[in-house]
Amino acid sequence: MAAVEIRKEGEIALVKIDNPPVNAAGYDVRIGLVNAVQELAGDAAVKVIALYAAGRTFVAGADIREFGQTPKPPVLPEVCEILEASAKPIVCVLHGTTLGGGLEIALSCQARVGVAGLKLGLPEVNLGLLPGAGGTQRLPRLVDGQTALTMITSGKPISAEVALQAGLLDDLQEGDPETVALNAGQRVLDGTLQTRVTAELDNRITADDLDAFRAKAKGEVAERALKAAAASSLPLTEGLKAERNLFIEAMGSNAHKGLKHAFFAERAVAHIPEAKAEARDLNTGGVIGGGTMGSGIATAMLLAGMPVTLIEMEADRVAFARDMITKNLDGAVKRGKLTEAQRDATLEMLTCTTDMAALAEADVVIEAVFESMDVKREVFGTLDQTCKPGAILATNTSYLDVNEIAATTSRPKDVIGLHFFSPAHVMRLLEVVVGTDTAPWVVASSFKLAKKLRKIAVRSEVCDGFIGNRILAHYRKSSAYMQLDGAPFEQIDKALEDFGFAMGPFAVSDLAGQDIGWATRKRQAAFRPAEERYVEIADRICEQGWFGRKTGKGFYIYDGASRSVNPAVADYAQAERQAKGITARSFTDQEIVDRYMAAMVSEAARVVEDKIALRPIDVDAVFLFGYGFPRHWGGPLQYADITGLDVLVARIEQYAEEDPHYWKVPALLRELAETGKSFNDLNKAA
Repeated sequence: MAAVEIRKEGEIALVKIDNPPVNAAGYDVRIGLVNAVQELAGDAAVKVIALYAAGRTFVAGADIREFGQTPKPPVLPEVCEILEASAKPIVCVLHGTTLGGGLEIALSCQARVGVAGLKLGLPEVNLGLLPGAGGTQRLPRLVDGQTALTMITSGKPISAEVALQAGLLDDLQEGDPETVALNAGQRVLDGTLQTRVTAELDNRITADDLDAFRAKAKGEVAERALKAAAASSLPLTEGLKAERNLFIEAMGSNAHKGLKHAFFAERAVAHIPEAKAEARDLNTGGVIGGGTMGSGIATAMLLAGMPVTLIEMEADRVAFARDMITKNLDGAVKRGKLTEAQRDATLEMLTCTTDMAALAEADVVIEAVFESMDVKREVFGTLDQTCKPGAILATNTSYLDVNEIAATTSRPKDVIGLHFFSPAHVMRLLEVVVGTDTAPWVVASSFKLAKKLRKIAVRSEVCDGFIGNRILAHYRKSSAYMQLDGAPFEQIDKALEDFGFAMGPFAVSDLAGQDIGWATRKRQAAFRPAEERYVEIADRICEQGWFGRKTGKGFYIYDGASRSVNPAVADYAQAERQAKGITARSFTDQEIVDRYMAAMVSEAARVVEDKIALRPIDVDAVFLFGYGFPRHWGGPLQYADITGLDVLVARIEQYAEEDPHYWKVPALLRELAETGKSFNDLNKAA
């Protein structure tokens, strides 16, 4: 079947794009459109062309199979120029999600009609690019500058209604695309649907518009997109040349490398050894523990349409858990994700009780109690006696040994780690921790559950902290060392936030709860090597009962939405320096970033080397979707590839001169650097 087909209805030629699943603008679509327009140009009987697409959407963007390759001509800019130059008017009917190259095709046509439910956008900036087939030049000729610049620089789609009001659409109709296309073609013939050549319209971006967006632009990606949009003040041919040059520049940028890597990471992590096992439907859920994490997990299940039974040990805690879940759902109402009626119906699916027997028929039960092995062993012993055969018994532990937990049951094959990240109904990451005896179907079913909960699942083997928290425990020490050596913790946070992290490490520990890290440090104290540096500042904070946001004070003091530096922290740091004979020194922001990232890359490399993660890209996914890692860097190991593995080896060796115990070059990192290979080479080989 051809990707582009022509059917004639009198003086109307219906041109259908049919390239499932999303009608991507690959070679077959591009050449098909060019051939169709050229063929119809010579058909005197045809007066108007109506372009539409089969399936669930009009062209939803580029063909990802062509990413990183030189596309076979005709390239999309050439296709758009041919469409725009057509002597016969082309009316384009859009439905589904018309994105990127799909919208650029539409902008090149002489009229645009939307089908109800349509979303339109230019998401190229999300890959570190900019619209490269005329989007930055034609869109400002159809809509006001504010709308054009918002779409070009944010990548966020707009609704059909907004597009109609802005002038991007000429009409909005109900119905199937083919019927709408036929009707639109007839209206062009009748003169009731106006057609215009976009190139002949005036640019509507003003100098004030550009100044306003430049003032708030963050990073090279947005700045480059603004440069392209500014070129729309030129004649179209000159503007298109400027756009193309900037697009080529963007293709070679580090931001594009990182963002493209992040895009593929979300898809790569689904490739697991257990993928061919039969994944069961998990329709009913149980949660043990109604604190912040347990309530968040229950909320995520409820939002996915799963009836949930939540267990707490005491009656007052049952009421507290229900209130927390209600507040979570109220938040969804405020954000427009649920109606009040939907919230009420969702709450009807929730049972909160102290009776463990209520879990007897649950398909999956997730334990989210205090991070204590003794407590978790007791819970799983009870679950073993309570839950039906074949139920998945999952622990949400952040660090503890899943195999030891599984050993307390008579069915370790049904036990798995499902490590959610707080707030669990918001954060996208789910670490799936596979025990020695975990059955393949349990792993496959857990990945299926993650998809149902709209999570990105990443497979991990068992170790202390799994992928994310194991690496966190290591690089978090680097920030503590810098603090003790003289860098104020607030400078460390700011330097890393300026680098691109959503939050610095001290703010993160306040959010997670200082008591969590404290418990881990106490648990590991007996195994801590004598030569390891140990910083006591966080312990002093915890001894005061300051556990971060939940107690109103940690490294920072919290007052509603605002925060300020806790002055006691500097006193604790100075007292420890005096006790240990350390003279404080200053750190530049770049040195803070370099040390922090070298520490992160070191342990990330060891996690791959130890086969805790399947591939480097799995590590990157964990940090992108669970730890606020700057998306434009693509993850810690993609950052390493961009920075240069030899550069990182040299840095670690330099730092090792002052602390040889902490700073060690991982064997895998050294091997890759010496052989001229990259972490991405390991992804390709996996």
